[in-house]
Amino acid sequence: MIQYDKLGIFLSKPISLLLMLIYLLQSALLIYLIKDKFDLEQQINFQQKRISELEEKLQIFKAIDDFQIGFSDEEVQQLAEVIYSESKKYQYDPLFIMAVILTESSFKKGQRSSYGARGLMQVVPFVGKDVATRAGVDWTGKGTLFEPRSNIKLGTHHLFEQILKFGDVKKAIVAYNVGEGTLRKLMRKKKPLPQKYLNKVLKNYDMLKETYRT
Repeated sequence: MIQYDKLGIFLSKPISLLLMLIYLLQSALLIYLIKDKFDLEQQINFQQKRISELEEKLQIFKAIDDFQIGFSDEEVQQLAEVIYSESKKYQYDPLFIMAVILTESSFKKGQRSSYGARGLMQVVPFVGKDVATRAGVDWTGKGTLFEPRSNIKLGTHHLFEQILKFGDVKKAIVAYNVGEGTLRKLMRKKKPLPQKYLNKVLKNYDMLKETYRT
């Protein structure tokens, strides 16, 4: 009887070890499957994000190409990239920035106004110089405003600062057009905001969304 007990104990040890091994293998397999599923989901999410990004860039490229005057295909591609990156940086809708550009310069290369505003976003030199460092642009003089990438970086940052100062997108758009000082004078005198430029930007924005948003 004692020997049977000993034999039972002797047999239970390898069985326990085997069960433990099976448990460990099952646990390891489960962890592997969970990790594999997580990695797969991460990969799918990355690919979906990448596809959405490419679709949005293509949307921007097509809109620019339809309206631009004087730019090469390579320059249009560069414009699409900078509009996309600056929009993400300041959380703009890219089509909103394009609406401002369309209103300001009709996407015409080398545009210059009678007031001295230059480039795609029609930035005046004193504003460009003031904003340059904060916008991450190397200011080398007025000619900087005719560099499309620099012009868009300066214009988008300047508009962003107006939004922060006035806490209102519509007021910021007006300030971008007439100047911060002029808008503050109008507000102090409780005069209505100028509507012509604002309405044109909003109209262009609606048109771009209707035409290019899928």
